[in-house]
Amino acid sequence: MVEQAWPALPLEEWEDTYHTLHMWTQIAGKIRLALTPLINHWWEVALYVNTRGLTTSPIPYKGRAFEIQFDFVHHRLELLTSDGGQRALKLAPRSVAAFYRELFSLMGEAGIDVRINPKPQEVPDPIPLDQDETHASYDPEYASRLWRILLSIDLVVQDFRARFIGKSSPAHFFWGSFDLCCTRFSGRRAPPRKGVITSEAYSHECSSVGWWPGGGDVKGPAFYSYTAPEPAGYGAQPVRPRGAFYQDKLHEFLLMYDDVRRAKSPRDEILEFAQSAYEAGANLAGWDRASLERSPSS
Repeated sequence: MVEQAWPALPLEEWEDTYHTLHMWTQIAGKIRLALTPLINHWWEVALYVNTRGLTTSPIPYKGRAFEIQFDFVHHRLELLTSDGGQRALKLAPRSVAAFYRELFSLMGEAGIDVRINPKPQEVPDPIPLDQDETHASYDPEYASRLWRILLSIDLVVQDFRARFIGKSSPAHFFWGSFDLCCTRFSGRRAPPRKGVITSEAYSHECSSVGWWPGGGDVKGPAFYSYTAPEPAGYGAQPVRPRGAFYQDKLHEFLLMYDDVRRAKSPRDEILEFAQSAYEAGANLAGWDRASLERSPSS
């Protein structure tokens, strides 16, 4: 079977849309955070890739449920309620503050009253979401490309997840770091960390693989993998395919998305990267791989 072409996503061409979408998804994610019971490693806050874009999945509210969905096919944000209600905002250029006001107005119409902390997470120089008039871009072409990439990666990551019978996360999208990831766990506790987010996220030994659009020292979209705590010698391990490398500042292995999308089989490239990076950390850290894994054919 011939794989479909994976679209380009040059950071410099859609960066303004990227930063705006990052803040929009933080608003939806914070709504989910405010109303959903805590699940280990903050899994309750994540969004999920679906056949239209990104969704919160059902959120409980006073005996009923609602869902917020970013539809990147028809370019609208939908508020769906379990009593049959459906409301929507057009996804178009508007400031984060305007998006904030309009989304909470929709929720008020649906009888949903919730308060969130408007300070964005995991970004430098955060502007309160309800005051952010700086980020106001939306290019539907690049929003659609982002979703198509996330959907393709999500399907591959689910295959990778199926090889592991130990504890593992779903393939989910974290709005704080704006990345899609899946995390495996050895079953052993990790040394305690400081910080509300990291102390919960890294309470147990883990190996994570994911993708994000890039930023900072990484000048384009990339796949990443890390092991936490990082075992001695991890960065010197050979990781495949050709082109994968260890980034000292991030303490992660990276594989640039452009190298993957141009490959004969992007799926095979991703799986090879995910497996070899996982093995590099699991072997050094002494994971009980025989008990935690199954072969792809089993």
